[in-house]
Amino acid sequence: MMLNELLLGGSIATFSGVVGFFISKKITAANFEVYVQQAKAKAKAIENEAQTLLERAHIKSKEIELQAKNQYESAKERAKADLHQREDNLIRDEESFKRYREIEEKKIQSDNSVIKSAKLNFERNEKSLNTLKERYEQKLDEAMHSIEHSAGMTTEEAKTLLLQNVEEKSRAEISHIVRRYENEAKEEGEKKANFILAQATSRFAGEFASERLTNLVHLENDELKGRIIGKEGRNIKALETLLGVDIVIDDTPNAILVSSFNLYRRSIATKTLQLLIEDGRIQPARIEEIYKKVSDEFEAGILAEGEELIADMNIGVMHPELMKLIGRLRYRASYGQNALAHTLEVAHLAGIMASEMGGDPILAKRAGLLHDIGKALTHDHDGNHVDLGAEICSRYNESSVVINAIYAHHGQQEINSVECGAVCAADALSAARPGARREVLESFLKRVTEIEDIASSHTGVRQAYAINAGREVRVIVNATLINDDESVLLAREIAKEIEERVQYPGDIKVNVIRESRAVEFAR
Repeated sequence: MMLNELLLGGSIATFSGVVGFFISKKITAANFEVYVQQAKAKAKAIENEAQTLLERAHIKSKEIELQAKNQYESAKERAKADLHQREDNLIRDEESFKRYREIEEKKIQSDNSVIKSAKLNFERNEKSLNTLKERYEQKLDEAMHSIEHSAGMTTEEAKTLLLQNVEEKSRAEISHIVRRYENEAKEEGEKKANFILAQATSRFAGEFASERLTNLVHLENDELKGRIIGKEGRNIKALETLLGVDIVIDDTPNAILVSSFNLYRRSIATKTLQLLIEDGRIQPARIEEIYKKVSDEFEAGILAEGEELIADMNIGVMHPELMKLIGRLRYRASYGQNALAHTLEVAHLAGIMASEMGGDPILAKRAGLLHDIGKALTHDHDGNHVDLGAEICSRYNESSVVINAIYAHHGQQEINSVECGAVCAADALSAARPGARREVLESFLKRVTEIEDIASSHTGVRQAYAINAGREVRVIVNATLINDDESVLLAREIAKEIEERVQYPGDIKVNVIRESRAVEFAR
């Protein structure tokens, strides 16, 4: 009984499981079919959307194509219209040119007719004139024959006799008149000139400033000489190369000597050495720093000095470049005479002379102040100081009297005014007084300047300094343009040119210096 119940329960359970399995499978198949239908629907929707987008893109491309075609047609029409317009303009221009050519041809024909008519009239007048001339000469010959017959002399004899009588009678009278006026003019001129010179020299007494070739720099003790020389001569080499002077360190106690024919360069070198000695830090980098500072101060100083001189002279407004050059004249000398002192002396004397002679004293002083302005440029430019001075004054619109004075005081132009004559007289008076100039010094300065110019004229040369009283020239070249082998060749070329062009005693050493330098800043 119990067994039957168990069998019945197992059968029921088995049947239930089989039924449940088939039901579950049926449900799963139904769900899968739903999923398949949904996927097909989505795929159909995507396909429809893609078809719609494709149709829209096709429509858009048609629109763009149509728009491009319209633009092309519009541009084509405009080009055609422009071409037609140009053709019409060209046709009108051709018609205008034809009309103009016809008018000009008519004018030329008319002018030719007038010229032909005038030529015919001229030929007729010329024939009439020749006829009248022949008749005149015939009548004149008849008159001359009548006179010759009456006087018993030929025409040439009568002419010669008449001229001789007139010349003999006139010569004595003319000679007497000329001699009398010459004597009167000479006496009056000497009196007037002596009076003017006496007035000018008595009212102005200028000091004479003699320029040497060396400057003395005092030292606190002789130990500073060793620091100036530096290790293996490094400092003194840097000083001489940068400053362009010769530094003489000898047995003279507590002093060194700065030697150079260039006053401006020597003054900068002296001031640089003094500041370095005060500072105590003597080394190449510090030397360059102090040198640049001193150079800038000197440039500012010469402009300030020029402005002060112009204000003191009361000669009106002047261009700053000219005032700067006037200040630079302090560092130039002519035959041992300071150029600025000479210029001021000439300006004052010329002003006084012009005033005495009835001229313009302010204009005379201005011309006197600028008559040697070219000497401030001769160290840096080719040419003589007369042409350089006239050129710079013309550039800055100075008066023609000033230009005339620049040329006339060296005889290159005639004196055209009272003021110019006063400048020339004052220049001669300033230069000719005893002790004012020394010829030997000037010839030396010309020689060393010529040596520097020869060295500087070669390609690749940055700076050239004549030192050691002109017995050595130090040439600093551009290291990127000149190599070591070319430096040797350059030294030989410069030495050869100096031998051919310069007269000098003894030997001149040509020292070519080539160095490379790299500079960068750490920031």
